[in-house]
Amino acid sequence: MKRILVGKVSDIPTLRSRTVRVGGTEVAVFKLSSGALYAVENSCPHKNGKLSEGIVCDHHVFCPLHDWKINVKDGLVQAPDEGCVKTFQVETDETDSIYLLVEETGGLTA
Repeated sequence: MKRILVGKVSDIPTLRSRTVRVGGTEVAVFKLSSGALYAVENSCPHKNGKLSEGIVCDHHVFCPLHDWKINVKDGLVQAPDEGCVKTFQVETDETDSIYLLVEETGGLTA
């Protein structure tokens, strides 16, 4: 796995997100009310709504287009809707830095 620096924890307000590009994928990094960070692909599987623009409640984000509820911990869309988004493992360090862990493939950069 490769660690990619994507920013600082202090840059993301609670219950909000920041977007970063990893290779050809836009990723939304969310900060929950607990301070925990989760990262998912920034595209709803329904109509490609930008999840980073959605409302965060508990450990879910609601797509701004059609209110699909997506769990940011596992990427699963909640019933009655179906689908999932790709998730990314997140790490932080003592310097307040946020890293995404991604599979090492050619040309992958933040």
